[in-house]
Amino acid sequence: MTSTLPRLQDGHAPITLQYLFRDALHEFEDWDAYVPEPEVAFGQQAVRISEVFEALRGCSDIVPASIAGGVVDRLSKPWEGEGPLDEMEFSTAARVMSVLVRKRLLAEQRSELPGSVKNH
Repeated sequence: MTSTLPRLQDGHAPITLQYLFRDALHEFEDWDAYVPEPEVAFGQQAVRISEVFEALRGCSDIVPASIAGGVVDRLSKPWEGEGPLDEMEFSTAARVMSVLVRKRLLAEQRSELPGSVKNH
């Protein structure tokens, strides 16, 4: 499947892609159990949040603190960035969120198996 999202330019994301990351993070936060993976609007198209996170895996831009906090809050271990400001690159945030989406989807697939708690 070919992505319709803008490409990175020398490791930098267009601002529209950074805004989509923010929107995808909010959709992840509001994602109810047993509901399909959320999507965000990009132009006239709906894009799965996993696609947004994947598109930013190589981005070296710094995540704004307000967005980074939403990512750090989901970590099971404390996170420390490099440098005195604990800055997080979009690549790090995107990798974290990609893993969390995959874990969520996998957990829901497992719950749909015969004999799972949900089916009792």
